Amino acid sequence: MSRVTPPFRADHVGSLLRPAPLLAARAGLADRFDFSAGRIDADDLKEAEDAAIRDAVAMQESIGLKSATDGEFRREQWHSDFIYALGGIRKGALLPMEIPAYTKDKKIGWRPNATEITGKVHLEGGTPIFGEHFAFLRDTVTTATPKITIPSPSMVHFRVDLTGSGYGSIEEFRADVARAYADEMLALYDLGARYLQLDDTIFAFLGDPDWRQAQAVGGLDPDHQHEINVAVINEVLARKPADMAVTIHMCRGNYQSAWFSSGGYDFVAEAVFGGLRADGLFLEYDDERSGGFEPLRFVRDDTAVVLGLVTTKTPALEDKDALKRRVEEAAKYVDIDRLCLSGQCGFASTVEGNALTVDQEKAKLALIVEVADEIWG
Repeated sequence: MSRVTPPFRADHVGSLLRPAPLLAARAGLADRFDFSAGRIDADDLKEAEDAAIRDAVAMQESIGLKSATDGEFRREQWHSDFIYALGGIRKGALLPMEIPAYTKDKKIGWRPNATEITGKVHLEGGTPIFGEHFAFLRDTVTTATPKITIPSPSMVHFRVDLTGSGYGSIEEFRADVARAYADEMLALYDLGARYLQLDDTIFAFLGDPDWRQAQAVGGLDPDHQHEINVAVINEVLARKPADMAVTIHMCRGNYQSAWFSSGGYDFVAEAVFGGLRADGLFLEYDDERSGGFEPLRFVRDDTAVVLGLVTTKTPALEDKDALKRRVEEAAKYVDIDRLCLSGQCGFASTVEGNALTVDQEKAKLALIVEVADEIWG
């Protein structure tokens, strides 16, 4: 049986590979699109983004997806563009040490910027940060439900320095983060958004004992951070309109086909799967790093589970029968009527994207639609 409300039987996480003209616009590979070198202005870049988004939406609809995103084409990174636009938060300098990321063949590094808390966190002027992004997507789709993605509140509050911010406690700070997120959600709702996704890496990272140990040295509470994150997200969801679907996506990192952590959901499952009051959970399950399906037994009865069985990190297409067998395995713990299928993450969490071509990306998405149709009709 198909689903008429999000998440859909065949769905996807959100980000898509930037096409060549858009990459040229950002990186200055062609004079006509050389925004980074100052030879075009912001309006020209927006024109390139608009054209790329129209093509991406048409692609998503043509292969039968019932949701469509803008591919996150207007962002440099999946999370930072949003976080640094919140009032009271500023983008700091690059951190001195690289965070290690891994592929099957090598280790690479990523250097994030510091997040500086300069004052009370709020939504500037009550204007949604991604309001214009959503409005363009809303006006572009023809058959699909427009889906907007933003980083989870966990990405803002899980570890910060509040020195000089004016905050007297971390609890006060987290309450303001939740309020700002709820304001963004409701402002997007007023623009017509009915499908919102919160992207979260912290829940899955906490499944990695090495990561927990490393973060504990820096002051994070490794035993209870997942419970804190659930509470903040639920504070946002408490203000969710009844006819708006909000899902949570969890992954272990997605940077140029590399990941940052490994480990199943066992450590967080009871509190997270049983506690989050979201409409759906997008869960990374594309390889052995994700563990087994047993933790799914804790998922709330009113929550759909979107199985991220198709990897977005490599181009090889999965075997359809193997995907169906894995859905059957998951159905031992969650009724198959509450299961859906997707990629394990987006295809381009950053501008650079994963090691696939646009055609290979389309083939992956088409495979998800075909398998979902064969399982659920």
